[in-house]
Amino acid sequence: MEYVTQYDPPEKRQAKAQGGVEERLTEASIMLAMARYILDNATEAKVSIHPDGEHAKRFDIPAWLGTAGFEKTASLGSTSYGGTYQRGHETVIVNPRSGVGDVVGVVDGRSIVIECKGGTINSTHAGQLSRLRRGLCEAVGLLMARPFDGAREIAAVSWTPETERLAARMVSRCSRAGIELALVRRDGAIVWVAED
Repeated sequence: MEYVTQYDPPEKRQAKAQGGVEERLTEASIMLAMARYILDNATEAKVSIHPDGEHAKRFDIPAWLGTAGFEKTASLGSTSYGGTYQRGHETVIVNPRSGVGDVVGVVDGRSIVIECKGGTINSTHAGQLSRLRRGLCEAVGLLMARPFDGAREIAAVSWTPETERLAARMVSRCSRAGIELALVRRDGAIVWVAED
């Protein structure tokens, strides 16, 4: 399954992108990677993702779910992508609703809330690197602003050497706040950042 979306960068950024084309893990693809991780590692799970219209424009959520074997069984809201998708006993609800976390679910009886941020993964352009760092900080900040309710909280962003370095510096303080850090690779694999 494909998680990476390719973009033609502006001329001034072309030389900084490997191969002259920017590759991004969009926020929606990060949401889907985390939803897949939850479903693959739980005895029983139901997961909701909460993309907005811009996320859906940048990444074809229904096509990805279809490729993963999910079938849309019900529509939700006024968007073409909102609804309930099922694969056997697994359920992903795509609900374009804000303010509740990008990925929310119950895994083996425990609530989980994930804030996701995407980014360009093959560029050395200073602006793109800055966006990656800001994305990680924003995901952590959104979780810290939530009222503590005992849910497992995860900040998930694109894996790059830049995000890995920053996450390694943040992990100790995030752990004390009960926030886990997940870095998503281009193939959807999750790298968990742990304290040394």
